[in-house]
Amino acid sequence: MTESSSCACHGDEKRAQHDPAYRHALRIVVILNLGFGLCELVGGFIADSQALKADSLDFLGDGSISLLGLIALAWSARARAQVALTQGLFLGALGFGVIAFAVWRALNATVPEAELMGGIGVVALAVNVTAALVLARFREGDANVQAIWLFSRNDAVANIAVIVAAGLVAWTGSAWPDLVVAGVIALLFLHSAYEIVRNARSELSPTL
Repeated sequence: MTESSSCACHGDEKRAQHDPAYRHALRIVVILNLGFGLCELVGGFIADSQALKADSLDFLGDGSISLLGLIALAWSARARAQVALTQGLFLGALGFGVIAFAVWRALNATVPEAELMGGIGVVALAVNVTAALVLARFREGDANVQAIWLFSRNDAVANIAVIVAAGLVAWTGSAWPDLVVAGVIALLFLHSAYEIVRNARSELSPTL
């Protein structure tokens, strides 16, 4: 079973590409992700949490990619697939970058502020659940539509992991739960990057 068939929330590909409701949904997602991504990035530095920083990059990447996806709706099917391919490669690079930074921080680990970390994680989860609900009925479509859905889904899963990490940091007094979750978020980036690139290449292959 593919990721796009694992939910009963099926959309119409043609509608997703041309329906004004989809464009409106993307605008909402862009505002939510870019706005909160900046807030969470600041919070990540204040709390000294690598998981929050990684999650904020996911927010900012999601918002930027959603904005690009909104612009690409007016383009040809091939152009949209090329945009999705770029999205996948960007997400993969982001994942490797987060892993590298987490490894570097592991050598100089400091305990983050668990309460602030957990509080921001809860707010982030609420923002992402809202974005995911806005996009849920459009989750099936071409590679570009699927890519935007995967970014939003990733954010929600990552936020849950951040909240769990905050609890473990408070319980253990160790920075390792924070670093481990940052690594898990990065692996989630890489998995979705693979799915996006595979779907985009499949759509591009007949014209390559």
